Amino acid sequence: MTVTGRAATLPPAGLPGLDPALSRLVDVPGAGADSGTTRRWHVLDTGPALAARGVQPVGTIVAVHGNPTWSYLWRSLVAQSLDRADAGPAWRVVAVDQLEMGFSERTDVRRTLAQRIADLGALVEACGIPGPIVTIGHDWGGPVSLGWAVENRERLAAVIALNTAVHHPEDAPLPFALRVATARGVLAHGTTTTTAFLDTTLALADLDPAVRAAFRSPYATVARRGGIGGFVADIPATADDESTPALRRMSSGLRELTVPALLLRGPKDPVFGEGHLDDLAERLPHADVHRFEGAGHLIAEERPYAEAVLDWLAEKVEPGRDATGPAPTPPSTDADADTAARLWDALHARRDDDDTAVIDMSTARDGEPLRVSWRQLAARVEEIAAGLDAFGVRRGDRVSLLVPPGPTLTAALYACLRIGAVVVVADRGLGIRGLSRAVRGAVPDIVIGETAGLAAARALGWPGRRISAAALPAPTARALGVDTSLADLARAGRGRALPPAPPAEAEAAVLFTSGSTGPAKGVVYTHAQLVALRDALAAHFDVTADTGLVTGFAPFALLGPALGTRSATPDMDVSAPRTLTAAAVASAVRASDARIVFLSPAAVRNVVATADALGDEDRAALARVRTFLSTGAPVAVDLLRRAQALMPNAVAHTPYGMTECLLVADVTLPEIERAAETGDRGVCVGRPVGHGRVRISALDADGRATGTPDTVAGVSGEVVISAPHLKRGYFRLYLTDREARRDVGERWHRTGDVGHLDADGRLWIEGRMPHVIATAAGPVTPVGIEQDVESVPGVGRAAVVGVGPRGAQVVVAVVETAPGARRPGLASPDLTAAVRAATSQQLAAVLVVTTLPTDIRHNSKIDRTRVGEWAARVLAGEKP
Repeated sequence: MTVTGRAATLPPAGLPGLDPALSRLVDVPGAGADSGTTRRWHVLDTGPALAARGVQPVGTIVAVHGNPTWSYLWRSLVAQSLDRADAGPAWRVVAVDQLEMGFSERTDVRRTLAQRIADLGALVEACGIPGPIVTIGHDWGGPVSLGWAVENRERLAAVIALNTAVHHPEDAPLPFALRVATARGVLAHGTTTTTAFLDTTLALADLDPAVRAAFRSPYATVARRGGIGGFVADIPATADDESTPALRRMSSGLRELTVPALLLRGPKDPVFGEGHLDDLAERLPHADVHRFEGAGHLIAEERPYAEAVLDWLAEKVEPGRDATGPAPTPPSTDADADTAARLWDALHARRDDDDTAVIDMSTARDGEPLRVSWRQLAARVEEIAAGLDAFGVRRGDRVSLLVPPGPTLTAALYACLRIGAVVVVADRGLGIRGLSRAVRGAVPDIVIGETAGLAAARALGWPGRRISAAALPAPTARALGVDTSLADLARAGRGRALPPAPPAEAEAAVLFTSGSTGPAKGVVYTHAQLVALRDALAAHFDVTADTGLVTGFAPFALLGPALGTRSATPDMDVSAPRTLTAAAVASAVRASDARIVFLSPAAVRNVVATADALGDEDRAALARVRTFLSTGAPVAVDLLRRAQALMPNAVAHTPYGMTECLLVADVTLPEIERAAETGDRGVCVGRPVGHGRVRISALDADGRATGTPDTVAGVSGEVVISAPHLKRGYFRLYLTDREARRDVGERWHRTGDVGHLDADGRLWIEGRMPHVIATAAGPVTPVGIEQDVESVPGVGRAAVVGVGPRGAQVVVAVVETAPGARRPGLASPDLTAAVRAATSQQLAAVLVVTTLPTDIRHNSKIDRTRVGEWAARVLAGEKP
């Protein structure tokens, strides 16, 4: 059935996912410009269905679509709310078709934002919806639903918004898509006369043809598309637009809302950018925010938003609450900041010390590496901090640092921390796409970078004012959009008083993960948690002022000043750890007289491979090292032995941690060798460090971690950790945060690693949770089998993966060979037999590849998911 008239009507039967029994027409007294009339609306309403079941709802979710969709957008929320109604607190859902839209009535009234808010209020009253009410809106349904919420806060239980905006800077142009749609001569043709606007919007998601047809069904004729054009014409782009006052009232009123709030966003949205989300989050600072990486404008069609919404309501909204919720927790006062320990304490204590603090081996002066004293570094930090303050950087502002490790980055980072700015660190090891996604997602207020980083920021449209690390010629600065340089800021800050130190519980940093197991995630640390990390490192490794560090591993390259000891960065490309040579390490050790060396596993591999280039002075310097650490990914025992042979008097450690908790456990090479005699499978990473704790959530038959976290020896499951220096959470990843805390509590973290504890309390890592193979006989973890396979002569690295449906997967080994395979595919019969003989695990197949794919940052973490997908295609008969 094609609907062509202007009257309200029920949707045609057979639309996928829509129960026609939930559709109804409602007569509503007109409001505002409609006063004195009666308008007929189409709504989806679960109220009658709940009543038929004898279920009393705890409240009502009022769902408001945007342009050019209709209530069909909320069909999964409608359906899932009913599916859950018998199992717990039930929410009634009323999803409206706004007037002029969907299957509601068409009129001749110009519907501004204020009018649409009044329309929604009239509908709520006509439907007799009592409090508590939760509003949810998408696109321009966001301002409409939030406008009603601001005006009816006494009945409000919570607010939810998907990809929307409540404010647009007056000096910024509209997004390109809206500039085109609102252009003179284009608006009517693109939105009403033709279906161009409708078609373009629906093309933003990969929709099933039947679903796309359902979205188009209310808009078959020009007469029925008038509302689409009306919505676009009403966009408040300037101060003079008719709806701007209503938008301002609503956006200002959001600051007074204290009810729970949830903001969900698909980042690939050409209309509503990260800045719009940032603005919303600033107005609702207590809101839970989740960015569905890879999703776009039609997030409700691309991600399980309904499940997220209902779970969130169950967690955050008390049944029956119809008053404003609790106010957000007030921040710590500045008085708290006066007595709290800070990451820069040691730097401040040595501010009159002329001894060396930082050595940059990649920068030479008069043929010698650049040395910066404690006095120079402390002064520079204070000058830049005061300069940033004068520049307008305030506590809580996010500052993206696109500067390689060295004195400049060290000074900029500690200056930001000192004034309470939140440093955003996403290194080049993420690759240009990953780095851009991370920086844009963090919505920095300031970007500090070298020329290459600033050029990328300009080309890729990263937000934030730009500061160059070095002074640039005026034409270059203008071309890159640079406002000032660190040198200029330092001059401006010289002699200027610093603002009060930030509270200990304030956010200090957003550190991005490597992206080796999915899109890189921003991990949020407070000042107190960074201090706890510093203290754990200092105590465990006995770091003193005279220790000295060589840091060839980027995450630890900035900790020297915090630990109060000199540090040296070797001459290397920090974005490619495998570029580090043995000679470069020896030179850094010799220059710094360091006793501790930090290296990533990929760096260790190349250091060992280039050892033949070492001279007698190099070897003598390395012999003075007493502690050698390699962290970030597993390190083979043989590689550790070869590395320690270069540092014969050092104890080799392989600390276990992750960006979320940089130091969890630690083990030495001698202990690894003793542990190997126990017969445990996996990689031994030792016992918890300091006040850290480790538990195991056991795997069930399907390979899921459902067990209560415990310390029972020999039980494989997800590794669950807690420590004073555990991160506070993820940046705008509420659902990820919730999963990480699932069934374990606020200050615990599900790592995503799978492993077990042995009888002596040591932790063994057996792989990652997504890589657990769910066979018919039960779950199988990959690392132990990979170790077996890698013992076969001629095998370099191995990846063990599952192929087939979960619960009936078979185990497949994929190997690199030495010499390398000429082409990928099935292994030779001899190699297959040798690999199968090396392990007790039954293998369905053995495949060879020229190179196993690894992450960029560590150059060592194998992407088993990608390998498994490839193996499945090969075994299905596709060409390798």
